[in-house]
Amino acid sequence: MLVSGDDEYRSEESLPMLAKLLSEKHGFDCVVLFAINPDTQTVDPNYQSNIPGLHHLDDADAMIMCTRFRSLPDWQMAHFEKFFKAGKPFTALRTSTHPFNFAPSSNSSYKSWSFNSQEWPGGFGQQIIGETWHSHHGNHGSQATRGVIADAGKNSKILNGVSDVFGPSDVYGVVHLPSTANVLMLGQVLSGMKPTDPPLEGEKNNPMMPLVWTKDYQMVEGKGGKLFCTTMGAATDFLNEDLRRLVVNATYWMCGLEDLIPSKADVGVSEKYKPSNFGFKDAKFFPELRIRPIDLIP
Repeated sequence: MLVSGDDEYRSEESLPMLAKLLSEKHGFDCVVLFAINPDTQTVDPNYQSNIPGLHHLDDADAMIMCTRFRSLPDWQMAHFEKFFKAGKPFTALRTSTHPFNFAPSSNSSYKSWSFNSQEWPGGFGQQIIGETWHSHHGNHGSQATRGVIADAGKNSKILNGVSDVFGPSDVYGVVHLPSTANVLMLGQVLSGMKPTDPPLEGEKNNPMMPLVWTKDYQMVEGKGGKLFCTTMGAATDFLNEDLRRLVVNATYWMCGLEDLIPSKADVGVSEKYKPSNFGFKDAKFFPELRIRPIDLIP
């Protein structure tokens, strides 16, 4: 399962591409879900309270999620809860460190999952993934990210064939990650937005922030599971071949197929994949476009 639903980094464009790559090149059976505006019945990432099809998580082996500040109804959240209590493996991309946001006045049974929860500090993101929304460590829109392999990543099969990770999205601040997390890659803040731009001089790269990690997780009254997270994940980041390879390798890993991770996975994508730049759209943008899920297959 690939679950999109963020209003900034165009996961409605990147996840169909990843699903097609995982299916056609690597044999995974993939389903992609989208935020749907109930008035238009079309894709609308700005509509934060509806992701139809989450019941498919009940039968899924694993999930890739890229959601941001969703406030879903209890009956949809219940499928997330069932998935995580079963200890199923998942990958969290970019804004999935802060996937849920319920208003203080909300009556949701999942209010404590909110990114800024005091009851369950940092909510789902901090408690399960290892971090919630903290900060843009690099300057948003002007300082890109270079992935630097950490000591723990040097012998990890998840990094098979991965050496040149770059993305125009900035490095996130990560301050709550527990010592039990396995940091595979660090985020180097660049001085500009091009792959050839040098690292930013000064304290922001000393030390560098965690960029990629694996971690065990366990919900209360649930089974233990494992997760993979990277704070990269804008649709334009995935123009980078090695970032795509990283996520493909992580999919093998989280599905218990680590021994089958290729030495250099095929991650070629269609030339039709021309993702939009990250950024917010006004409330009328998506309802007027009337995008259907089928329209997003690259």
